[in-house]
Amino acid sequence: MLTAVIAYGLSMLLKPHIVIDSYSTALIFVIVLAILNAIVKPLLIILTLPITILTLGIFLLIINVFMVILADKFVSGIHIDGFLWAFIFGVLLSFASSAISNLQKR
Repeated sequence: MLTAVIAYGLSMLLKPHIVIDSYSTALIFVIVLAILNAIVKPLLIILTLPITILTLGIFLLIINVFMVILADKFVSGIHIDGFLWAFIFGVLLSFASSAISNLQKR
């Protein structure tokens, strides 16, 4: 639920490039993203392992962007303006979620 709040807040900051209609849409988006990260992402990591090794892991960022764009396609009520904005949104979402998770552990 906290990740949905972060995603919705980021959409407010990155408007008009990232638009999430409501908090419930953000919640559905985060659930879909989590499912994709659990099922599709490991398969993509295995399939792209040679590229990931050659780029010293940087290609994993591209996979994360692909997951965000794919989740955007599955959820109506969210609009992302392309690869660059999906990259920015994904990086900020990961960073903010990790930071808040670390703060909660303390």
